[in-house]
Amino acid sequence: MPELPEVEVVRQSLHKKIDKKKVKKVIVRNRNLRFKIPYNFSSILENQKIIKVGRYSKYLILHLSDKRYCLLHLGMSGTIHLVDQNKKSLITNTSFYSSPTLPKKHNHVEIIFDNFKIVYNDPRRFGFFEIIDDISKLKQKFSHLGPEPFQPEFDIKYIISFFKNKKKNIKNFLLDQKFVSGIGNIYASEILFLSKINPSKKAYLLKKDDCRKIIKNSRKVLLEAIRRGGSTIRDFKNTSGRKGDYQKEFKVYEKEGLSCKNFKCHGIIKKKTISKRSTFFCELCQKL
Repeated sequence: MPELPEVEVVRQSLHKKIDKKKVKKVIVRNRNLRFKIPYNFSSILENQKIIKVGRYSKYLILHLSDKRYCLLHLGMSGTIHLVDQNKKSLITNTSFYSSPTLPKKHNHVEIIFDNFKIVYNDPRRFGFFEIIDDISKLKQKFSHLGPEPFQPEFDIKYIISFFKNKKKNIKNFLLDQKFVSGIGNIYASEILFLSKINPSKKAYLLKKDDCRKIIKNSRKVLLEAIRRGGSTIRDFKNTSGRKGDYQKEFKVYEKEGLSCKNFKCHGIIKKKTISKRSTFFCELCQKL
């Protein structure tokens, strides 16, 4: 599943292309996504101007000219392709997952502008679109989510209060969107490594200094991943010509059996499963 940095890369690509552009036509080829696309979806979007493309956590938000919002979640396998009628680019994917070119199957939604269109492709169909009527309902939609690492609300006071008497391990907390929004499995391992915290450590046992490290390194890792265009195992550029190469910066993720990269550390990177998710850590730097 795309994590916050990858979704932010998509947002930047879309905003650059569709900001202040008017939707001419919408074609829904398959309504049966994670939630069924409403029958009035096309009529709501058509003739609307896109005021801006926003994002919260892993959600993309199209701000519409009638002050409604079109919410898009990419789910497990969703990608957005930008098809320009004037420039027959071989690369259409706005991010770095799956095919760099527009696939022939599973193109469920097309949003058509003057000289280009965006196509939503999703083989597994866990993504969804949703129309939100106003700002209060948009805030309510996200009310169950915790703050993003970049927000001032994600501070020492918040974390210590949240962790009080909590016996769940810190790795699971970083993946818990009710605690903090946008961190996924890859970045959780990297954040904990930089913080020198064992992923199995119980949250209530964390010291104030540990919490400071989590705040600092969550921001550091995610910002650098966004700057590097996200993480991907595939070597192709997005439509803006940027490569997603943060995977070259991984210190522990998928590094099982390799030596720790910390200076003068002779530890070996281990892999363990926590809540059915692969977790990577240094056996010495991140002792319990």
